[in-house]
Amino acid sequence: MAAALCFTAAPLAAQDTDADDPYIWLEEIQGEKALAKVDQWNADTEAVLTVQPEYPVARAWAKQILDDTRQIAMPDAIMGDQVTNLWRDADNPRGLWRIASLDSYMAGTPEWRTLIDVDQLGRDEGKSWVWHGANCLAPEYTRCLVSISAGGTDADVVREFDVTSGQFVDGGFTLPEAKSNVAWFDADTLFVGTDEGEGSLTDSGYPRLVRLWQRGTDFSAARQVAEGEQADISVSGFSVLDGDTRWRFINRSPSFWTNEFALVKEDGTTVTLPLPEDAEFEAVLGGFVIAKLNSELETADGAEQPGALLAWSLDDVLRGVESAPLTIFRPSETQAVEQVAASETKLWVKVLDDVSGKLIELSPASSGWTPRETDLPANSTIQIAETSGKGDTAFVTVESMLTPPTLYAVPSEGAPVAVASEPAQFDASRFTVEQKFATSKDGTKVPYYLVRPKGAEGPLPTLIHAYGGFRAAQTPKYLTAEPYRSGPLALFWVESGNAYVLANIRGGGEYGPRWHEDALREKRQNSFDDFHAVADDLVANRLAKPGRIAASGRSNGGVLVGAVANQRPDLYGAIISGSPLIDMRRYNKLLAGASWMAEYGNPDVPEDWAFMKEWSPYQNMSDEPGVPAAFYYLSTLDDRVHPGHARKAAAKHEAYGQTFYYHEYREGGHSVGADHVEDAKRAALLLAYLNREIGSGAD
Repeated sequence: MAAALCFTAAPLAAQDTDADDPYIWLEEIQGEKALAKVDQWNADTEAVLTVQPEYPVARAWAKQILDDTRQIAMPDAIMGDQVTNLWRDADNPRGLWRIASLDSYMAGTPEWRTLIDVDQLGRDEGKSWVWHGANCLAPEYTRCLVSISAGGTDADVVREFDVTSGQFVDGGFTLPEAKSNVAWFDADTLFVGTDEGEGSLTDSGYPRLVRLWQRGTDFSAARQVAEGEQADISVSGFSVLDGDTRWRFINRSPSFWTNEFALVKEDGTTVTLPLPEDAEFEAVLGGFVIAKLNSELETADGAEQPGALLAWSLDDVLRGVESAPLTIFRPSETQAVEQVAASETKLWVKVLDDVSGKLIELSPASSGWTPRETDLPANSTIQIAETSGKGDTAFVTVESMLTPPTLYAVPSEGAPVAVASEPAQFDASRFTVEQKFATSKDGTKVPYYLVRPKGAEGPLPTLIHAYGGFRAAQTPKYLTAEPYRSGPLALFWVESGNAYVLANIRGGGEYGPRWHEDALREKRQNSFDDFHAVADDLVANRLAKPGRIAASGRSNGGVLVGAVANQRPDLYGAIISGSPLIDMRRYNKLLAGASWMAEYGNPDVPEDWAFMKEWSPYQNMSDEPGVPAAFYYLSTLDDRVHPGHARKAAAKHEAYGQTFYYHEYREGGHSVGADHVEDAKRAALLLAYLNREIGSGAD
């Protein structure tokens, strides 16, 4: 292992309580001492990695790929006969929010009109604004609630915008910076949950109250229509236009995986929906609310299995009539429903089948909902980008690791039409992609995708990326976007003669609810065992060598890579940990951490901590020699996963005299990096790091 950034200090005692942790001061996000340490680590990392010969080449190449003006202008929203898009390039790093007619967009010659120049808005107001989206009121789509964030945090400023004039509405709805839940009730009324001071937020830091705020009135006069408990995750209001009917709902989330939905009447009173508390609200269509089951449900026709889509009549709910739900789709054993979206009269379902994507159209009928599988390229990753509110067209992207994305318009009748395609950024004929299966410790078959140079023989330095949590499936994307938030790192890595792996470990949603539940709480070790199994499978088949394997993960993936590094230091030679969760003893006390206790457990409950402490990365760090060299990347302004996690892990490495790398951007929020300049730099730093630790520079 290459030596870099090694420090020596006094050994540490084992840490099991807050009082034992000597690095809590690094949790002070903007603390002078903490930021000075961050600046030192950043400088040390850049001093080592930016002088590597591949760094300037990779940085320039990554910037060129990210800024390529031939990228697809994705449909952020289909608004009647118009489409909106946020466009980012070298001249507009924070983006242009713009609008064009749907006809011109479909013809491949969109006639864009800029609505908001985010970069110029930031210059005008002296703020580092980052775009966080717009919610435009259907069916007119003339008024929008625009969310922008200072530096990319989850906390937004909300302002009302007029699409026709292209201006913010003078005297319109405005909310100051907060983690707000805001949605349209009607043209002159909003659902609002926001920070109102003491008692208005949950322990997780999200709104506990929902009010109806009338235009032209002071927010203090807004009528409260819903209230959650202090221990809840959040409470929010939202509305869905279904034909000519606007259905309104309140969602109270007692835990990350449970919700209580209520239908809101015109007068603001509510009626509880009959959805199971762990079902996922997916869409509203034809007077039915559609939800996905996550546990077995007894129906008039027998037990319905997890993963199925069911529909409940909203008219029956309003009338107080108990009626049985309709089962509208059942996935097979190898399938999982990943996305659901409604157009005017159709329901579109994106299904994973052994991780490959399929798009299914469902047509409502009194005799049962009729499925139709659409004719899209097989063995691909498919994502529903948007659906039309009028007419029945789904816009979907199709890609693979070696095939760049193509955006298709999929009509209810007729063949899919290619609207736009990204250009190839590399010669795909030089590489091979194979889906393989490893056998985990308990016998479970774990799929993974392997990319190698064509004709390569024997073991290669290998980068394995995974997530393994929160029902989030990892599907293979074009190599210029792998791994997530690492830019074109995977492309650079395989272009250098190495191998890249995407592992579909348990905890995600690759095979539906069961795949997630097998890694919840006390079962978390299963996801780590799955990751080890993939690495061991590569070694057993002479595709990789112990010590020349890098483990990569982000956010929840920080728990993953921290745990596998502690458990099998013999197997891994490098660890990429982005915006990571690491200290599971204190995670529930840091920012949004309390909202994830249904996923991991509550460390303040002795029975939970008994199993959590077995794999919590921070508590299990060792001062033994030969541990994998970790690279932590994150953002100071991440208000979801606290930067203290990575900072404290780095401090332990420093105290143990171990090799580590660290890079903390001041801006960027949880996604890390507020523009393409920062994204390109991160990709280049990571490539130089991998080369030093497990690649050509490690010899």
